[in-house]
Amino acid sequence: MADALTGRRVAVLAADGVEQVELVQPRQALVDQGADVELVSLHDGRIQAMNGDIEPADQFTVDREVSKVGVDDYDALVVPGGTVNPDNLRSDGDAVRFVRDFVARGKPVAAICHGPWILVEADVVRGRTLTSYPSIRTDIRNAGGVVVEEEVVTDHGLTTSRNPDDLPAFCERIVREFAG
Repeated sequence: MADALTGRRVAVLAADGVEQVELVQPRQALVDQGADVELVSLHDGRIQAMNGDIEPADQFTVDREVSKVGVDDYDALVVPGGTVNPDNLRSDGDAVRFVRDFVARGKPVAAICHGPWILVEADVVRGRTLTSYPSIRTDIRNAGGVVVEEEVVTDHGLTTSRNPDDLPAFCERIVREFAG
């Protein structure tokens, strides 16, 4: 199944403060299955990843700015977590529109840890079942979502996971969902 995603274009939407492991592992899992993966961010240049919220990790080169792409450019979307990353993303109108358009078009979207914050901002969780990092579960409920305690959940094309410990299950699921 090493080519399950050949011909698929996937956007990884991330900004400064992204949790490095939540960016690197899903991206590699997708590339390993043949996907063409691009890092989309709020600005060009590089973004600063973190190990946790206080330890700087590596920097990653941005492939495209979110203000210059659209949902038709990609087949699927991944939003990694970290506390700062999704907070930066949900403050940007272009990023919020990008996520909202993906869900509206029925294209698969995946978010892990704090990543669902932008799903809340995009108003796409109402009536859907999700999981997330515990500290944002109230936000999801207040936005009309149903929160469950599971390592990975998929509801009508929206896949979510709780934290980096769930990455093996998350990566396996997004490959399957994005191939479908």
